[in-house]
Formats: sequence, C-alpha cells, structure tokens
Amino acid sequence: MFSKLTITAVAAVLLATSAYAETFEVKMLNKGTEGAMVFEPAFIKAAVGDTINFVSADKGHNAESIAGMLPDGVEPFKSKMSEDFALTLTADGVYGIKCTPHYAMGMVALIQVGAPVNLDAAATVVQKGKAKTRFEPLFAQIAM
Repeated sequence: MFSKLTITAVAAVLLATSAYAETFEVKMLNKGTEGAMVFEPAFIKAAVGDTINFVSADKGHNAESIAGMLPDGVEPFKSKMSEDFALTLTADGVYGIKCTPHYAMGMVALIQVGAPVNLDAAATVVQKGKAKTRFEPLFAQIAM
C-alpha cells in the first residue's frame, strides 16, 4: 500500500515540524514587574504549533480565553484555578487571555500567532476596568 520511502518521508516531515515548535512559560503572579495581578510575560509572539505553559506561580489564578479574542476555529478554553495549564496554538491570529477572578484588575495577556488575522475583531472587544489600560501597550506590540 505505502512504500517504505513514503512512510519515511511522512515521518521526517512530522518530526521536523514538532522539532521546531517552541514552548513559552507564562507565570501567573500576584505581583510582577508591571504591578499586581499579572501574567508575566503579558505578550508573546509565537507560531502555530508552539505551546504556552501557564504556570501557577501564585495561587488563585487561571488562564481563560476572552470572548471575541480568538481566531476562527479555535475553541474557547478555561483552566482550573491554581493549576498549571498548557495551551497549544493551532491557528494564526490574536489570542486574548484573562485570569477570571482578576480580569477587572487588569490580569490579561495577549498572544500573537503568525499573522494577526483577527486583530480588528480582538481590538474592538470592550474590556473591563484596568484590563483596558493593560491591553493598550500589548496591542501596540502586534507586528503585521
């Protein structure tokens, strides 16, 4: 059915793709360099296939997608409180992340994966409290 050469070629492509995937660590903190209740770093530029590990460095935090701030086809997510969470990036675009209990306090993060195809939609999402002021410098880091 499949030749050894075909199987070897497919295996080489799959291994090469996973070999280039990066893993980023984002700490969920009560206090960081940008103040209280932060993801650190709060902005990451990544590629499809990369993984973001949200680390519960301080208890009482989680990572949740923000409605309207995910690329088409990406499923919304919400991690458990005070637990580490791994997010594998599956599509180009902008991913908006919040800590559920500290969202209004500005605990937000922004991930750019490849081309920011949903930038306009993500940028028009109305933010609560301090989240609005924290998102401004994050959106300024988006590269076209």
